[in-house]
Amino acid sequence: MKKILIIDDEVNVALLLSKFLIRNGFDVSTASSGNAGMEALKSGEFNLVLCDFRLEDTDGREMLRNIKTQYPKTGVIIITGYSDIKMAVELIKMGAYDYITKPLYPDEILNTINKAFETHYALVEEAGNTTTVIADKSKSKETKKQGFASEFVAGTSKASKELLRQIELVAPTNYSVIILGESGTGKESVAKSIHLNSPRHNQPFIAMDCGSLTKELAASEFFGHEKGSFTGALYTKIGHFEMANGGTLFLDEVGNLSYEIQAALLRTVQERKVKRIGSTKEIDLDVRIIIATNENLQEGIQRGKFREDLYHRFNEFTIYMPPLRDRGNDIMLLAEHFLRIANNELGRDVDSFSPEVIDCFMNYRWQGNIRELKNVIRRAALLAEDNEITMKALPLEISNFKTPSFEQSSYSSFAHEAPEVKENRHDLKNAALEAEYETIIRVLREVNFNKTKAAEILKIDRKTLYNKMKAINLK
Repeated sequence: MKKILIIDDEVNVALLLSKFLIRNGFDVSTASSGNAGMEALKSGEFNLVLCDFRLEDTDGREMLRNIKTQYPKTGVIIITGYSDIKMAVELIKMGAYDYITKPLYPDEILNTINKAFETHYALVEEAGNTTTVIADKSKSKETKKQGFASEFVAGTSKASKELLRQIELVAPTNYSVIILGESGTGKESVAKSIHLNSPRHNQPFIAMDCGSLTKELAASEFFGHEKGSFTGALYTKIGHFEMANGGTLFLDEVGNLSYEIQAALLRTVQERKVKRIGSTKEIDLDVRIIIATNENLQEGIQRGKFREDLYHRFNEFTIYMPPLRDRGNDIMLLAEHFLRIANNELGRDVDSFSPEVIDCFMNYRWQGNIRELKNVIRRAALLAEDNEITMKALPLEISNFKTPSFEQSSYSSFAHEAPEVKENRHDLKNAALEAEYETIIRVLREVNFNKTKAAEILKIDRKTLYNKMKAINLK
């Protein structure tokens, strides 16, 4: 069994982390100080050490130096706070395998540890004793990923702390959950986190994008079908409900489902049974359902597009995802997280952001939220000319972004007249701009500022709507 030593002077943290890793099949010991950790290393051969950077009697730098000198085959992962990330990067250069930032996030911890064992350390069992051999990365084959690579980082902002609190509350229950939020805020990552922290964590997590389903394929994808049950059914197919049995089924963009499929979905959820198309056999279900949407489902109910009974069946607990622009300092915490991932993917060693980039990131609107930030970091890590990301590596729409002035920001009050177009009302161009402004404001109010619905009514796509709102400085 793989042996891990946790060195952390916060006893409760060490205990919770120990229990979590034991549940996932590791042999775990703990130590509450640097000296106790070194004594534990003498008494038993450990494959991996998780060491807090800040200890009462020493620090991560000294611990890493001692461990690598006396036990060179033992891997070390540093546990660090956000302010210590630069130091953690230096420790990696000194020989640490990786670092994990606080607050600790279970699936990130498990993913990092699994990668340490799978891609960096080859475990060899000899005569009942486990020894660790450093693997040659250039010769190692790509290994199967285990766990979930999380894009949700539990940050330090008030919004993030509340989000984490809600996840911790609902995860151990069997409640159905609705996750609401703008596109790109990390709704699927939160759904995975709920699953991983639930009693179902060893069972399947099946994600289904309802937005990509056609009306004809939806029933087959949900419920499966028997061979020959309809034209084109050349083989028996297991549906997503059956695949997720015992675990969690995540339905993304559920508001896009047709009314007929919603009725069949309601029946399945209520009866806890599923029947493949073309079969007479009912299969008992034990599935937790988590749904996500960036649309207003209650508005869909009023318009007759979404079933009210299905909504109430799902709505046992609701989580609101904060947009990235409301997460304050978490922006840079996430940026560091994605930079670390990009470095691993690209084999690069970019370890910092210039002050100008940090200021730009903190003031940018991030309409694409976490997804946009991740893509920007991946691009910047590739373009960076040295170990620092500068403004030169950013896309033009970000590097040229300017924070609206006080006068411009006042447009967010949704006043009926836009000052820049009323100076000459006889000018046709200005008149057209003013009419467009009035129409956008009116439609947004009618749909309670749901941009997706507004774009549909205006017969433009969301990107065009965002560009027009930006052009008239409308937040």
